Amino acid sequence: MKRISLDEIEQNMDGASYEQLSRFVYGQVESGRFKPVKASGTNGKKPALYMQYWIVDQTPKPDYGLYEEELKFGLSTRICTDYYLRHLDRYAQDREWVLQLSGYLLGTQEPEAAVPVSKNERSFQIWGREKFLQLEQGKKILKRCGVDASQLSFYETSEPLPYYSSHRQIPQNLLILENKDTFYSMRRHLLEQGREAKILGVPFGTLIYGAGKGILRSFQDFSFCVEPYMRAPENRIFYFGDLDYEGIGIFERLAEMFETEIQQGYIQPFTQAYEKMLCKARAVRELPLTKERQNRSLSGRFFACFCQESVLRMRAVLESGHYIPQEILNIADFSQEAACSMNF
Repeated sequence: MKRISLDEIEQNMDGASYEQLSRFVYGQVESGRFKPVKASGTNGKKPALYMQYWIVDQTPKPDYGLYEEELKFGLSTRICTDYYLRHLDRYAQDREWVLQLSGYLLGTQEPEAAVPVSKNERSFQIWGREKFLQLEQGKKILKRCGVDASQLSFYETSEPLPYYSSHRQIPQNLLILENKDTFYSMRRHLLEQGREAKILGVPFGTLIYGAGKGILRSFQDFSFCVEPYMRAPENRIFYFGDLDYEGIGIFERLAEMFETEIQQGYIQPFTQAYEKMLCKARAVRELPLTKERQNRSLSGRFFACFCQESVLRMRAVLESGHYIPQEILNIADFSQEAACSMNF
């Protein structure tokens, strides 16, 4: 309740007499609109008026009885109504969205077993809003209804994997590249050299542009977003990125995903390319500084694929606060049979 003083009431009445003031105040008290603040005392006049009053909110309280019945008996049993039964005012606000969710659940005998569709497609099917599940409101509705997103049988979508394929023969070597420039240069090399082209002595049939960390999300949907020949277990998959903490970290997370989620063989670094990077870096006067805030926690899985000499050289570069971008290699390097001799 809001408190108002007698002086404020008098000012709002714009020069009314005391008789008019007292008649008005007593009328408000009788109707229940005003309630005296007895601790404020009276003004000492006749008729006496209190110095302060509570303004009582007389807005009619909504009748939520029908909503309570609806929550108990009118919704899908897959919806937990505990939250809304404790907060009927929130149910009044969310009711439209809850009823639409209930309608979907009632119309699907086993929602979890429904044919999976994309998140936006399922969102539109239920609420007529393709982005609803991405919005905070959509997340709140599911939480308040006690419905786990997995019950709606949808999958997340990621950006399609850009790739170039010189042939679809199985088995073949596939190479994932962190950066766009190297992807374009290697694609050009394969196009110019033909089907039998090799990169640093290794034949590749398919190049995949990973877009940095974007590859991690794309590869969660690996089985959906690549052609069948690329999923063949006989293939060998390689990775090549910047020689820095982030690039190495991307490889190590990809390797883990291949084992635990994709369950298709394994991925290995393109060692010839990394060793060629190290070789060319010897002629660079000063390598670029490592980008800030990179996660430096590495499992050692990447280094386990190289000889001790190469590992020592790579660690020396990283620990000096520098890195080697994969763009140190260009199309002129790809025709060579192998990296130069590593004598450190």
